[in-house]
Amino acid sequence: MKQSIALVLLALACIFPAHAQLLAPSPATAPASQRLDRIVAIANDDVILQSDLDDAVRSVQQQYASHPEQLPPMNLLQKQVLDRLILMRLQIQKAQDQGIHVSDAEVDQAVKNVAEQNKVTPEQLQAEIERSGSSFAEFRKQLADQIMVQRLHQSVVHDSVSVTDSEIDNLLKSPSYKSGEVHLAHIQISTPGGADAAAIQASQAKAEQALAAIKGGMDFNAAAIRYSDAPDALDGGDLGWRRLDEIPSAFADAIASMKPGEVSPALRGPTGFHIIKLIAERQPKRQIVTEYHARQILIKPTELVSSAQAEQKAKDLYTRIVDKHEDFATLAKANSNDDTTANLGGDMGWFQQQAWGPAIAGVLGALKDNEVSKPFQSDAGWHIVQRLGTRQSDLTDQIARNEARQAIGTRKSEQVYNDYLRDMRSNAYIKILVPALRDAGNQPAAGNSP
Repeated sequence: MKQSIALVLLALACIFPAHAQLLAPSPATAPASQRLDRIVAIANDDVILQSDLDDAVRSVQQQYASHPEQLPPMNLLQKQVLDRLILMRLQIQKAQDQGIHVSDAEVDQAVKNVAEQNKVTPEQLQAEIERSGSSFAEFRKQLADQIMVQRLHQSVVHDSVSVTDSEIDNLLKSPSYKSGEVHLAHIQISTPGGADAAAIQASQAKAEQALAAIKGGMDFNAAAIRYSDAPDALDGGDLGWRRLDEIPSAFADAIASMKPGEVSPALRGPTGFHIIKLIAERQPKRQIVTEYHARQILIKPTELVSSAQAEQKAKDLYTRIVDKHEDFATLAKANSNDDTTANLGGDMGWFQQQAWGPAIAGVLGALKDNEVSKPFQSDAGWHIVQRLGTRQSDLTDQIARNEARQAIGTRKSEQVYNDYLRDMRSNAYIKILVPALRDAGNQPAAGNSP
């Protein structure tokens, strides 16, 4: 198996929001007596040990083993990693306070998902993690933490974010509305809440320093790791593909005049200064899909009807339709157990092939128009399906509305959760005990001071 533990961890990081990306399982190679376990930081009632920080830094170094030049000096890297560790611990605490728990079965499924992404079995994944000198138990624990933070994110934005039809209409009709997608990376230099002019000026100076380094030849990802304080800094600031209507309008306006590969000047935003790199762009295409019109009869097994009896009933009905030429709709009304279609004579309307599940989709693809399928089984029971016709439909406008709804929701969700994280951190008791790990330009306020 050629997958390295670094690739496994990078794949895992893609599953969860940037606020909650995995740092590393704890390596188990060094005996505990040889590890320096001093406390380097306190986050409310939790502590971060030197060994925690060393493990996380080692993981980042492993992920960038093929491009070590992109990593900042060790003292800056340690600050970046410690900041992410603190943010992660605070989110886990909040999740626990809200009663969020993760079962062993859910962790098992997450392990399976990571293994599938890396095209290995769960057993091979475990062997690879342990071969690298890491603890699989710690790997599972961090997976559980990731799921907890993901659910915290969902709970925070669930009741705070809603999208109305009028908002969608306004977005689509807006002269500033732009279709298409862009692949972006960014560097964020935050300003603390209630920052005075001196603090804002210091953040701007740091942003200009980062911009000068990029113009001087520094790789953008390396500059993000070195200068950015965004949660995705250790990922090179990569934002992935975003719809143009998902990003703030000020950034979209800046991108509009850029070509792939170009970098924006330092842009002032509500949370600080941003430098944006346009990596690539792509335009939307017309969305033409095949839709099917069909009808069905569903016979469900019950406590009184076994699966074998349900199958036999479906076979009898098939014979009455095909051999005796009885009316499909009449038999569906009298016999089908599907509440949504029975009263319509089994009519399922027009739909995309996968809309009713893989079992029906597979049968539909093999039928001709007006042909009746033999009885087949799905999780719901035994089906007889008649394909009535197909058509090509242009769903571009419908998809545009769906994407606009998602874009507005994503934008609102990101803002809500970013504000939540800022408030959570500003109200937390954070004490960094190692002077070299403190950021002199962003010392915490009175309640959080070291």
